[in-house]
Amino acid sequence: MSRLNYHHLYYFWQVARQGNLTQTAQKLHISQSALSSQIKQLEQSLNVQLFTREGRKLLLTESGYHALNYADEIFKNGEELEQLLASGTTLPSAPIRIGMLSTISRNFIEQFIQPLIKQNDCKFSLQSMSQTGLLNAMAELQLDMALTNIPVRGSHVNNWQSRVLARQPVAIIGPPGLALTAKFDDRYRRQRWVLPYGENPLRAAFDAFAAQYQLQPEIVAESDDMAMLRLLTRDTGALAVMPEVVVKDELDHGELKSYMLLPNVYENFYAVTAERRVVHPKLGMLLRPLM
Repeated sequence: MSRLNYHHLYYFWQVARQGNLTQTAQKLHISQSALSSQIKQLEQSLNVQLFTREGRKLLLTESGYHALNYADEIFKNGEELEQLLASGTTLPSAPIRIGMLSTISRNFIEQFIQPLIKQNDCKFSLQSMSQTGLLNAMAELQLDMALTNIPVRGSHVNNWQSRVLARQPVAIIGPPGLALTAKFDDRYRRQRWVLPYGENPLRAAFDAFAAQYQLQPEIVAESDDMAMLRLLTRDTGALAVMPEVVVKDELDHGELKSYMLLPNVYENFYAVTAERRVVHPKLGMLLRPLM
């Protein structure tokens, strides 16, 4: 059981901010002796000294400074909780918690959060996890939104709201200087490949493409992580299939080249939210272009 008495902590917080016991007692409408007694009880329960005296001045000890920093956060959060419960909305200054699929393109994520980056007063967190982890965290109210490239459907338990944020064509990417054209021909059959691994929609699309053109690719590496595929494409000289946004920097600097688009193949990026009474006010800003 915690020994911390938050009523006593509140009195300490007021005195520490005011810097004067008498003025704080007047502000709180209690006697100076009662206020002093409350703070002494807090010090005794924590077995620390929070103030020292220099003449008539009260000065914080090192422990007092630490306690003040925590008290600032505790009572700031308390004010936010009070507003949340009263109005059903969080403060705009509250951090927005975004989960992202561990294998999703980091370039896409960076583009998506630009509105947050451009706001100096905006706080946000990015957490990387599996698709199951994302949905579990959403269900447990640990995230405000999840970003994924895997479709999500609601159930009778969780009414997920899934929106398509972007639809990116999928390209064949490789090192510059290869004698390849924008239309598939036999020169592609002589290339090596690095491909998405496992039950990945891009891998399924490429396998269907290969079957259509009777391509038997020489696969030198597989990965379920787009960042790793980007590095493998750059370092092995092999071809890869991915949206151009994944390797935007490398394409811009001429380190890689987009040779052709896979016909009628796209990767969708989704924002997943849930029906909640309390919604972070900045979600609307992020999703407004989709409305």
